[in-house]
Amino acid sequence: MTHASPTSSEQSANGPIPGKSLSEYTTLRIGGRARELIEAHSSVEAVEALRAAEGPTLVLAGGSNVVIGDEGFDGTVVVLRGGGIAESGGVVRVEAGQVWDEFVAWTVENGFSGVECLSGIPGSAGATPIQNVGAYGQEVAQTIAAVNVWDREKDEIRDWTPAECRFAYRQSAFKHEDRYFVMSVDFRLESSPLSQPVAYAELARRVGVEVGERVPLAEARKTVLGLRRGKGMVLDENDHDTWSAGSFFTNPIIDEHVYHELAEKAGGEPPHWNVGDQVKVSAAWLIGAAGFEKGYRRGNVSLSTKHTLALTNRGGASATELLALASEVADRVEQDFSIRLHPEPVMVNAALK
Repeated sequence: MTHASPTSSEQSANGPIPGKSLSEYTTLRIGGRARELIEAHSSVEAVEALRAAEGPTLVLAGGSNVVIGDEGFDGTVVVLRGGGIAESGGVVRVEAGQVWDEFVAWTVENGFSGVECLSGIPGSAGATPIQNVGAYGQEVAQTIAAVNVWDREKDEIRDWTPAECRFAYRQSAFKHEDRYFVMSVDFRLESSPLSQPVAYAELARRVGVEVGERVPLAEARKTVLGLRRGKGMVLDENDHDTWSAGSFFTNPIIDEHVYHELAEKAGGEPPHWNVGDQVKVSAAWLIGAAGFEKGYRRGNVSLSTKHTLALTNRGGASATELLALASEVADRVEQDFSIRLHPEPVMVNAALK
């Protein structure tokens, strides 16, 4: 999806835009109006706008992992544009507003290995440490060397170490803290024509190698993009399956005894991954096992016709409709399996029932 760009009369240089619909700035194409909206063309401009704002603030960039309620946002929304990539001594710094997949393409073209399996993920580079974005066996936490952060309370800009970021599965120190703004991210990548060892079984099968083997970077990227397109996870404005926030629910991490109870109830072992002494279970499997099929629809929203984990806008949908469907799915999974699914996107004036 391409972002809606303001007309010349609406440019930020002429001041904030009042009453702008936020549906134009999210991949779900859902969301009410902002009290005022400012477009910033660099991280520095964004910080200046946030400093000057009165009342609540919200930062958007790619808008690919956020659900905004129908009431919108009664405050200042700063939309971050622009980007930049610079390499020095094996560390690549990417500006927060940089389109993420363009950055991944740059790393592959320039022979840097470490984020190739994160190809096709929508959104901006600055959002990746917030969610600890991951797919196909890679997470950004594996290669992040530092995150340059503005602390609103201290009005201080400094680099955070990975330990300070407190990365976990789809979590970080930034995710639920409005005080921090990511300005840029440093990645320590391997200079190599080969991918990192393939860690995801589905990807390994598709490229014809064993788990743990390496393949050319370009082949890894091409294959991941193909897998994502097949699941409606590469943005295409003509494909309503991509009018989504990507995977809507995180894969639940449960204790081993809970997993064994689940397997017994299911009559077999659901797809799972060991996480220390716990087990991560496929949310998509749980949704399917609870009786939901691809394309299950309620009004203007539905599960993707390609992947049950994505909730999609079929055109003209409201946040209320989307959240009702999400609640229906989560409630039935909990009723059937005593496991509660939790949303992955950032929720702004939005919540499951």
